[in-house]
Amino acid sequence: MRQNRTNLVLGFLLILIGGWLVISRQVPAVQDWLDTNFTWPMYTIGAGLIVFLIGLITGAPGMSIPAAIITGIGGILYYQNQTGDYDSWSYMWALIPGFVGVGTILAGLLGDSTRRNLSHGLNLIVISTVLFLVFATFFGGLAILGDYGPAILLILLGVYVLIRGFVRSGSSGRAGYRGQDETR
Repeated sequence: MRQNRTNLVLGFLLILIGGWLVISRQVPAVQDWLDTNFTWPMYTIGAGLIVFLIGLITGAPGMSIPAAIITGIGGILYYQNQTGDYDSWSYMWALIPGFVGVGTILAGLLGDSTRRNLSHGLNLIVISTVLFLVFATFFGGLAILGDYGPAILLILLGVYVLIRGFVRSGSSGRAGYRGQDETR
């Protein structure tokens, strides 16, 4: 049953893509619109959206993670293509764990271990944001934070990690530790 569903989705997507390509080649107005609005990074973003749709239709929420990564990298490439700021890759790579976090949250919202995925996804987004800001400051992408910005961001990340550790240890208590001793 699942194989039939997958074949149906894949066949439908291939028909849509083929139809879109035929229309864009035969109708000059559509081709002009594509030339002015779609640059090559848009195909990467589109590929990520297709992966997400395939995951939705086939009932595989885990497909949200690679879809978010592909779409996010397409967004970075779009920004770099529009601005010509290709040197920004020296710190933009730090956003990729955040894309994984977004995909993890989407997977959780679509029914795959919701509470755990939301927590892990938010952690990845926070860490990715801090890393992005630190590296962007070091490599000239953000002059706003000044000389002490990266150090302050690292301190804030450390405080965040400590708070998360205390919240987790407080909620599990000693019972989790006793459970580990009993299994030895």
